[in-house]
Amino acid sequence: MLTGELRNQIDRIWDSFWTGGISNPLEVIEQITYLLFIRRLDELHTLEEAKASRLKRPMARRIFPEGMSGEGRNARPYEDLRWSRFRHFAASEMFAVVGEHVFPFLRTLGGDGSTYSHHMKDARFTIPTPALLARVVDMLEAVPMEDTDTKGDIYEYMLGKIASAGQNGQFRTPRHLIRLMVEMTAPGPKDVIVDPASGTCGFLVAAGEYVQRHHAAALHEDAAREHFHHGMFHGFDFDGTMLRIGSMNMLLHGVENPDVRYRDSLAQDHAEDAERYTLVLANPPFAGSLDVETVAKDLTAIVKTRKTELLFLALFLRLLKPGGRAAVIVPDGVLFGSSKAHKELRRMLVEDHRLDGVVSLPAGVFRPYAGVSCAILLFTRTDSGGTDGVWFYDMQADGWSLDDKRTPLLPEAKLGPVPAEALTEAEQAKNNLPDVLSRWRRRGDAERARPRTAQSFWVPKAEIAAAGYDLSLNRYKEVVREEVQQRTPKEILAELRRLETEIGEGMARLEGMLS
Repeated sequence: MLTGELRNQIDRIWDSFWTGGISNPLEVIEQITYLLFIRRLDELHTLEEAKASRLKRPMARRIFPEGMSGEGRNARPYEDLRWSRFRHFAASEMFAVVGEHVFPFLRTLGGDGSTYSHHMKDARFTIPTPALLARVVDMLEAVPMEDTDTKGDIYEYMLGKIASAGQNGQFRTPRHLIRLMVEMTAPGPKDVIVDPASGTCGFLVAAGEYVQRHHAAALHEDAAREHFHHGMFHGFDFDGTMLRIGSMNMLLHGVENPDVRYRDSLAQDHAEDAERYTLVLANPPFAGSLDVETVAKDLTAIVKTRKTELLFLALFLRLLKPGGRAAVIVPDGVLFGSSKAHKELRRMLVEDHRLDGVVSLPAGVFRPYAGVSCAILLFTRTDSGGTDGVWFYDMQADGWSLDDKRTPLLPEAKLGPVPAEALTEAEQAKNNLPDVLSRWRRRGDAERARPRTAQSFWVPKAEIAAAGYDLSLNRYKEVVREEVQQRTPKEILAELRRLETEIGEGMARLEGMLS
């Protein structure tokens, strides 16, 4: 958890960029990402030096090679490209070294095979002045980055400052909703997890944290640790900036080499990734309709549509192994849309696979980015059915105000799906997430007996099929209307006549007093 002082340090770094002439939040994050990556390279090189010194043997892996960078008068020793060296230079010299040597060096790192190095090949240095670079480097040096949790929290805090929506309907999913979906799917050390619209890799980061927290002992085994760092996490995006930011987010949360790569998830064929993953976690962008020529043929084979929200659902089914599960956010239209494609996809989820749950989200959860109403769909690919009923939850509050400000309604220790402190009944009304998780875990028994008037309830498959596979919560929820006794028209007219008589008598008395 970040302290107030750490938050203030990050705020000052952010303000320095703004006053220094960089006002685009994504560009700020990107430049900070490059600088953090440079600092990380120096730390890794220092570890290799210490290891070689301890073992009294040559370095097994030199990140910064021996010799000179560049040619002629501008040549510099590669040692000068290290964070621990150039941060002591004068501002103008530091600016020259970073711009003319460090960034060109970053663009050549792709050969080591890591996802970070691969995405650094397009690295651009856009900090405009030596003074701003020197100020930012000094400020970043003062931020403690030794602890993995702290590093991750710092980067998450900076990502939270991206307050404007991206292009093509992209926006950042609130971290507490991501954590809820991860808690509900409970990733294990053998899972292979994918987010086909990964953005900043928030879902993958939260899944990694969950595995580290709940399966720490299993990760002590060499095979499990190798899988965690090199085989568990997969993210696709077609925005180069997001790929760099997402890769750095994973690195700072302790995942050494995730598979975060360029892919237009709806346009490219998925033969190599089909039935490869055991868990899908996603909140894909929903940007209307696509040209039919641009849609991957293996997706239109599942459902004939141009709607992105339906194509992504088809993609999730394509990517999952039989037995694989998914927790994904969809717009409400998916739940009750009347087109043939809408109905067919819902029928497939209910009849051909196992639809486990639908969590209806309050309309303001994605403000200020979007006001669209959404839901979380939870399902398992089975290829043989298995839905005997569907669990519904009507979320009314997520712990934050549902206006554009999205201010917390409770102390930090009482927010999120697994709060550090227990909630009172009044506090639970402001943060439904712990209740969602608690009831989800009991959906197989106690939840089935709940009445349709409750906040959560279970609906048998036959009823859903009879309703045309409509999955909107309001279709099945029963609203209790309090009976109010109303007076008959005859009684109301009698009351009006009585009042009219009283008014007439009062007026007559007043006229008598005035005459």
